[in-house]
Amino acid sequence: MNIYRNWFLASRPWSFSMTAISVSVGSALAALYSDFSWFLYLVTLVGTVFLHAATNLINDYYDVKSGVDSQEVATAQYRPHPLVEGKLEAGQVRTAAYILYGLSTLIGIYLAATRGWELMWIGLIGAFASLTYTAPPLKYKYSALGEISVFLMWGPLMVAGSFFVQNQEFHLNAFWISLPFGVLVALVLLANNIRDIAHDRNKGILTLAIVLGQHKGILLYGTLVAAAYLGIILMSIFGPLYLWSLIVLASLPLALRLLRQMKAHVPADADALTAQLDTAFGVLLVISLVLAGVF
Repeated sequence: MNIYRNWFLASRPWSFSMTAISVSVGSALAALYSDFSWFLYLVTLVGTVFLHAATNLINDYYDVKSGVDSQEVATAQYRPHPLVEGKLEAGQVRTAAYILYGLSTLIGIYLAATRGWELMWIGLIGAFASLTYTAPPLKYKYSALGEISVFLMWGPLMVAGSFFVQNQEFHLNAFWISLPFGVLVALVLLANNIRDIAHDRNKGILTLAIVLGQHKGILLYGTLVAAAYLGIILMSIFGPLYLWSLIVLASLPLALRLLRQMKAHVPADADALTAQLDTAFGVLLVISLVLAGVF
C-alpha cells in the first residue's frame, strides 16, 4: 500500500482544488448562458486534473534533477516529497508524468472533436507551459516568469476553456471573472518564492521575489489580494457578476489574518496557507454563480 500512497502524495493532490475551482467557475458561468452538461464538466475536470498531476510530477522531477529541491528545502519540511525522500525513482516519476500527459491529451482531443477545435489551442498552450516550466532549455520558472504563467493557466485559460466546453464559444465575461481567482493562485507561488528567497538565490535561480526583494514582494502580495477582492466587489455591483458573489467577502477574515502573518514573519507553509485562502475564495465564488443560476 505504501507505493500507492507515495504516488498519490507525489502528485500533490491537495493542489487539485485550484484546478477544480477554475473548471467549476467556467462551467458554472456557462450554465447562466446555456444548458449545463455534468458529463462534459466531469470529463473536463478529469482531463485538467491529469494535466495538473503531470505538471506536478515533471516539475518535481526537474527540480530534483537540477538540485533545486533537496531534503533541506522548506517545502520538503512541511509536506511529503516522495522523490526527494528517495521513496520513488526519478525515471519512474518522469514516465508517470508522460502517461498522465498522454491521458490528458486524449481527453483534450475528444473535447476538441466534439465541442470545437478551438480547444486544441488551449490544450497546446497549457501543455507547453506545463512541460517547459522547469524543464530545459526554457525552465522559465527560474527566470521570474512563474507567477505570470500560473495566473494565465489557472485564470483566463482554464476558466475560458471550461466555459467553451459547455457553451462552444468564448465570452469576455469569462475572462473578467477569471482574473481574481487567477491572481490568487499565482500568489501561492509568490508566497513560496518569498519564503525561499535565500535558498533560491543560493541555487542561482531568479524569481519575482528575488527581483523585488522580500519587502516589495510582500507589498505586491498584499496589493494583489486586495485587488482580487476589489475586483469581486466591482463586478458584483456593476457586472458581469451578481450581488450573490459578495458572499466571497466571507473569506476576507482569512485573507486579513494571512496578510498579518506575512507582514510579521513569512511562515514556512506560506504557500499552503495561501492555497487555503484560494480554496475558500474560489468555493464561495462557485457557490455564488450557482445561486445566480438558481435564482
